[in-house]
Amino acid sequence: MNMKRKRILVNDHSGHPFTIQLSRALAHRGHEILYSYSISFQGPKGTLNSKTDDPKNIQIKGIELSTTFQKYNYIKRKFQEREFGRKLSDDIKSFKPDIVLSCNTPIDAQSVILKTVQSEDIRFVFWVQDIYSIAMSKILKKRNYFLGALISGHYKRVEKKQLQKSDAVVLITDDFIPLIRSWNIDSSKCHVIPNWAPINELHIAPKENNWSIKHRLNQKLCIMYSGTLGMKHNPEILLKISQFYKQNDDVRVVVISEGLGADWLKKKKLQLNLKNLVILNFQPFEDLSYVLSTADVFIAILEPEAGMFSVPSKVLTYLCFKRPLLLSIPEENLAARIVSQNNAGKAINPNNADMLVEKLDILLKDSALREKMGINALKYAESNFNINVIADSFEKIINNIH
Repeated sequence: MNMKRKRILVNDHSGHPFTIQLSRALAHRGHEILYSYSISFQGPKGTLNSKTDDPKNIQIKGIELSTTFQKYNYIKRKFQEREFGRKLSDDIKSFKPDIVLSCNTPIDAQSVILKTVQSEDIRFVFWVQDIYSIAMSKILKKRNYFLGALISGHYKRVEKKQLQKSDAVVLITDDFIPLIRSWNIDSSKCHVIPNWAPINELHIAPKENNWSIKHRLNQKLCIMYSGTLGMKHNPEILLKISQFYKQNDDVRVVVISEGLGADWLKKKKLQLNLKNLVILNFQPFEDLSYVLSTADVFIAILEPEAGMFSVPSKVLTYLCFKRPLLLSIPEENLAARIVSQNNAGKAINPNNADMLVEKLDILLKDSALREKMGINALKYAESNFNINVIADSFEKIINNIH
């Protein structure tokens, strides 16, 4: 696509593999790129070190907070998010981009960033991965209805204003459109580009590989969960699966995660003597292909409160590995629809853990069914995760911002 080369700051607070892949693709097309992410935020990340084939016109810079990130302390977290926003604002002023493309950025940090780009006359693209205030509302109201309503109401007003002030809005699903319209966001500046996984940076390895051998998983049936276990995920489901297979030495429940949910599972593993539950920290991206090739069935979890406003990126990565997916996710969620409509696995209501275990057991006992669903999963990924097509879509949006 012919267009003027631009200076673009891509900020993904989480440092996901697909966002750094897009940044590299844009750099290969001649754009000057600064990719920014939070070093302090706990979560799986992409290849954030320089690669030998990286063009000279891409910089990758992590932002480190002055103290450990307090994900579950809302007061401390608010100040830390504003600290991230100030540090990123310094980078914006130094790099002087034409456009800032921002995603996965907490609302308080985003407010600081937006103020900076407006003062510097820089265009701003809000890449909406999640409607934070909606998710916040449902989670906080469960704890304390009135306080939750007060806090989430404030953030809803702020998030709405951020979208209104953005020069362009990228939505990851059509499901966000009704809410965007109800918030009176200019529909002409809204574009839908579904998320993807960097399939060309991943490969299906033999199940028996150095990683699986190291962890003694190469000869086991592995039920794998890889990714964040936070407020929107219920680790009790993974515990229930592990308890169900406690007496079956051929089965392992492998959890690749860190933080609140993983720590809870570690305690339960010790209390209940669950030797079949294997809990490991996040693995380097360069090992990810071997890690995920060890799985026989993938698991993803999303609480009912998350509804359609959060699409787990782990599901998209799972699709690349020719394995069936078993999702404990609301049926209206895009990830559930992708898996169900493409017969790449099963999506079960999060409130029905017994049915999830039942479907899982059927999958583990039927290798032909696993193979069929795995082929369908990979077929979807190969058809939808072409980075050149995706980069074209982003370039078109960038080109039309004035």
